[in-house]
Amino acid sequence: MGLVQWLKGQFLCHLIICYGFLVSGLLVNLLQICTLPLWPINKQLARRINCKLGYSLTSQSVALLEWWSGTEVTFYTDPADYQFYGKENAIIVLNHNFEIDFLCGWTFCDRFGVLGASKCLAKKELSYLPVIGWMWYFLEMVFIKRKWEEDKRSFVQSLQNLRDYPENFWFLLHCEGTRFTEEKHQISMEVAEKKGLPKLKHHLLPRTKGFWVAVQNLRGTVAAVYCCTLNFRNNETPTLLGVINGKKYHPDLYIRRIPLESVPEDEAECSSWLHKLYQEKDQFQEDYSHTGCFPGPVVTPLRGPWALINWIGWTCLLLYPLYLLLVQLVLSGSILTILATVAFCSAVSVGVRWMIGQTEIKRSSSYGVPLN
Repeated sequence: MGLVQWLKGQFLCHLIICYGFLVSGLLVNLLQICTLPLWPINKQLARRINCKLGYSLTSQSVALLEWWSGTEVTFYTDPADYQFYGKENAIIVLNHNFEIDFLCGWTFCDRFGVLGASKCLAKKELSYLPVIGWMWYFLEMVFIKRKWEEDKRSFVQSLQNLRDYPENFWFLLHCEGTRFTEEKHQISMEVAEKKGLPKLKHHLLPRTKGFWVAVQNLRGTVAAVYCCTLNFRNNETPTLLGVINGKKYHPDLYIRRIPLESVPEDEAECSSWLHKLYQEKDQFQEDYSHTGCFPGPVVTPLRGPWALINWIGWTCLLLYPLYLLLVQLVLSGSILTILATVAFCSAVSVGVRWMIGQTEIKRSSSYGVPLN
């Protein structure tokens, strides 16, 4: 193990990373709150400002993945589709099997300049959380309570609000509704057998209603569905904690562009179409398990320096007052100051460890698992 790799595994480095992310996140939240008076005056300008602020925070995670851990996603796609990426609105359908699949998705967004405006479907409780939750609120994420009768109206309204969004956006849908585990897969396939649906080996049954509602409300705004299938070489089991420790992973992402007009408008037909899509995705995963690669040529979109520059800028900006605090701590010898510093560092460590815990597969919810 080299010196650099050894340093990446040290608690002090982790504490600096966590401190920078949390404090910069709270500052971004404060700046987002300051845009509130602008919304009734110039809504589109407020949205653009929030996109930049969102990028400033989210891109730190991209820099962590790409520059700190050295993980670089390999993209497989048709060159004819490649020309559209980043130039149109799209619905992203991504499998939900790994703890860091969201980081790989953000990398995809960053490579094509839509990271700041990217959207996803998230549970309502997250909108109340500082840093990520508050940022998502101002970025107009689509939040749901996971009770369809209560969600339907707000879900549709949130989608309609995106019809005049001033930036190109990608809207992520994990159609399976929850992260894949063997237990959930067994339950899901029992339901597939009861309903006479083909069984899937690498996915759960997709939840079709949310997908259909999203497609219907974004027609005319979204140009295509990007069917994305993610896997890791050599049966790697990536974790966010591993990324923070500087461990390098080897993700492969296969992207297919499907024009939205190819998706049926009728709900029943759309449901059948989505089930067929997941059967195809399942076959891609099965082929990958045998060949170690996806079909189609490899493309390498340029990795820009902005995520790294932004991350370094925030770190330098926030480490300076921390340095002054430590100098004062040493010079003063005050027990109260020492205790306050220890308490602050402990709070940062606990807060980030809790956030990391939310990405762990064992903490994923049972939402999305069909029960009948």
